[in-house]
Amino acid sequence: MASSGSILGNSVLRREDPELLVGTGKYTDDLQVTDALHIHFVRSNVAHGNLRSVDTSGALTMPGVVAVYSGTDLGLADFQGFPMLSPLLNRPVFARGKVRFVGDVVAAIVAETKAQAQDAAEQVVVDIELLPVVTDAESALADGAPILFDENGSNLAFQTALGDETALEGAEVVVSGRVVSQRLAGVPMEPNGIVVVPGEPNGGLTCWTSTQAPHAIRSAIAGLLGMAESDVRVVCPMVGGGFGPKAAMYVEFLITAAAAKALNRAVGWTETRSENLLSLVHGRDMVLNCQIGFTKAGKIVGLKADVVSDGGAYPGIGAFLVIGTQTMAQGTYRVPKLHFQARCAVTNTTTTGAYRGAGRPEATQMLERTMDMAADELGIDPAELRRMNLLQPEDFPMVTQTGAAYDSGDYLRSLDLALEKADYTGLLAQQAKRRAEKSTKMLGIGLSTYVEITAPFGLHVEYGAVEVEDDGTVVAKAGTSGHGQGHETAFSMLVSDVMGVPMDQVKFVQSDTDLVPRGAGTMGSRSLQTAGSAVYTAAGVVMDKARTLAAHLLEANVDDIVKGDGVLHVVGSPSQSLTWAELASAAKDRSKLPEGMEPGLSHELDFDGQNATFPFGAHVAVVEVDSETGKVQLLRHVAVDDCGKILNPMLVKGQQHGGIAQGAAQALFEWVQYDESGNPITATLVDYSIPSAAELPSFETYNTETPTPRNPLGAKGIGESGTIGSTPAIQNAVVDALSHLGVRHIDMPTTPERVWKAIAAVA
Repeated sequence: MASSGSILGNSVLRREDPELLVGTGKYTDDLQVTDALHIHFVRSNVAHGNLRSVDTSGALTMPGVVAVYSGTDLGLADFQGFPMLSPLLNRPVFARGKVRFVGDVVAAIVAETKAQAQDAAEQVVVDIELLPVVTDAESALADGAPILFDENGSNLAFQTALGDETALEGAEVVVSGRVVSQRLAGVPMEPNGIVVVPGEPNGGLTCWTSTQAPHAIRSAIAGLLGMAESDVRVVCPMVGGGFGPKAAMYVEFLITAAAAKALNRAVGWTETRSENLLSLVHGRDMVLNCQIGFTKAGKIVGLKADVVSDGGAYPGIGAFLVIGTQTMAQGTYRVPKLHFQARCAVTNTTTTGAYRGAGRPEATQMLERTMDMAADELGIDPAELRRMNLLQPEDFPMVTQTGAAYDSGDYLRSLDLALEKADYTGLLAQQAKRRAEKSTKMLGIGLSTYVEITAPFGLHVEYGAVEVEDDGTVVAKAGTSGHGQGHETAFSMLVSDVMGVPMDQVKFVQSDTDLVPRGAGTMGSRSLQTAGSAVYTAAGVVMDKARTLAAHLLEANVDDIVKGDGVLHVVGSPSQSLTWAELASAAKDRSKLPEGMEPGLSHELDFDGQNATFPFGAHVAVVEVDSETGKVQLLRHVAVDDCGKILNPMLVKGQQHGGIAQGAAQALFEWVQYDESGNPITATLVDYSIPSAAELPSFETYNTETPTPRNPLGAKGIGESGTIGSTPAIQNAVVDALSHLGVRHIDMPTTPERVWKAIAAVA
């Protein structure tokens, strides 16, 4: 709720939107760089094989071609996917020895125009000896599976285990579930891209790119090209969607930068949509086997989970995401004992990485689907089974069986509010009526409760700075990098609230490594609680200094200096005031400063929240299933999400709506698929189904507010909550619609074909 006299807690229109609405914003592909070359990548059209040769001689003779690279031509070291993984799994920048997925880069053509580069690519002759293919993680870990990296000796990329192997002892009922969290593509509206301009800074490189993490991209490019970080500048223009995949570093970025450096000319690359579906990292792709032990009365005794994940051909952070699933495996429940183990495999598919939720949705899908199976087996209402096992407010703070340090929570409150807003009792009555009438339009009601982790795994530290310029404008800087979330609006609100400066006098700076010295970027729903807290704290320090200076100049007590409309003044005497421009000028003049005060009105810091925060909530989905065709229609979706103290309700609702849409897409539509030869059969938007607004209802979103003690704003993340809560609720609703027929489970996506087959199987 809004506090008296504060802008915080109020819905404030986004400052970012005018550029988007009138089309003046510039994306990477909009940049007009003089004399820029275009790069095109020649990719393997087979999933697995020995690379015998790459003949580029024909391409070199084509019109407009400036350079052709393959193999070791650019002298680039192999690309390391993630520090915790074996270097035996590193990716050659250009495929060498083997190709391991359809889309593996075997050569690059640099030409004067994009069309010339594409034409020349047709002249590259690639000779590949076909090898057996494996496209799913379970098969990849089976005995006799084709090995992708012979030196590694197996397809195992990463494994983890923790907990008590006797977790199910004493259980009177054990319920087992197998949940498939299928492979997804991020499909941002703007595909991937980069433009590299040599010569600046200091004779180095400036890289304009569509990324969520400019400082990480700078470090990677500098390190792999043997350059000082100070000689590489990374700038993000507008970014048309990220969702996690754009937090990754790509070999295409590295090759483009190396080519620009070698040729001393600007080089640019923008993916086609088909390239985007092939080379932008995919998400999810886990098989989660879960057993939950109960008493006959429905109390949880223990939980065991065995997870297999798919890291794709060149495992990176995607292989590590099972740690996020492990961390959140206890969920919202009191679980006395728990055992979790997971393995990640390499396969002949596109590499997987972070995708909205990044390991946390999978944990919730596993728990919430199995809880519904348990409710059915125990004969207990799904809402009641959850209610009797939820952690209670007095349990917090606490450390779970998996080591997650939960900060605060009131899980029952969010569940009760969701049930109330959905009219759960009325829905059950409607469902019973339809079943009694044997209606072919079957009603399903699905629930989920969830808790997730934001600013996880060391991402609780972030840079922020505030400085007052000569004209009274306040510059706020943050190490995060926005791509649609509303950072400019949110951080301007913080400065305005602390310092009393109108929002239009706040200049927000982000996404440029020359202007912002450091930053972890934007991922893990971390921006407000980390960078926002840094900016808020820095603004407070500047405000305190300004009040001290104003008190000195106005000959007043510092406690009597208050903020006004763009000024600081003596309380009760608005005429005794100083504008921020006057204060900035005075702060530079040592003769006007109080004794011991340093010149200038600025402060920077790295805010450390010490640990992650844990948003939570409850969702209710209502679906209608046509028993004759299997078609599923999402009728209603009610979400109650708790992200701690709310800064701007409009921004929160925007994130809730976007998250629910992506969660619904997994439950009902999306699925990256390969054939038996490893060929992608969902490589265009003709084949890869994503919903439009026409396929989705108007979401009903609500909030509770349970502040965290881990930052001065009391804020937790909201960017991924909608996705985490919605998917299992919708899947549960589809199964619930058919449960009276004897259907126990349907894998996602719950397509008409799958639903129809499930009905036919029990008919």
